[in-house]
Amino acid sequence: MGIPTLISTSTASDAANVDITSGIDSTYDEYMFVFTDINPATDTAALSFQVNAVGGDSFDETMTTTFFNAGHRENDSTAALNYVIDSDQAQGTAYQKITYGIGNGADESAAGILHLFSPSSTTYVKHFYSRFNEYYSDPLSSDRYIAGYINTTSAIDEISFKMSSGNFDGVIQMYGIA
Repeated sequence: MGIPTLISTSTASDAANVDITSGIDSTYDEYMFVFTDINPATDTAALSFQVNAVGGDSFDETMTTTFFNAGHRENDSTAALNYVIDSDQAQGTAYQKITYGIGNGADESAAGILHLFSPSSTTYVKHFYSRFNEYYSDPLSSDRYIAGYINTTSAIDEISFKMSSGNFDGVIQMYGIA
């Protein structure tokens, strides 16, 4: 892994979404988004993202993705590893879930990292992967793995994050990887 350079920090405080509309360019071949203390206003809301191609006016690029998780209940009654079919996309344009159902209590939140590769390429599709740990609303620690590609050869210069329902708090830092 290269050396990360902090480009921006976005702090959400009861925000409907966080849109990063500058700083994604050809300076870096990899961008890393670090999420800290993501806490939804609505119990069991999922954090999701979508991107926008240069010159686009909406976050609706086509994606093919996969989603799986490992989980362990707080009371030790269940541990599982499973594919989450209702959270992936096959050439979809919806916001892609990167968490599944974060609890909204004061002691519940999510943290994770999303990597986006070659967003400025006009030759190749854009690959990404993320890994999150969340306190699921039902006392459960869940380790979420999401990966896929954005099926466009247009350059990507904007990214948006929002909850599946309601607003959220948290910090999102964007790094360029040299």
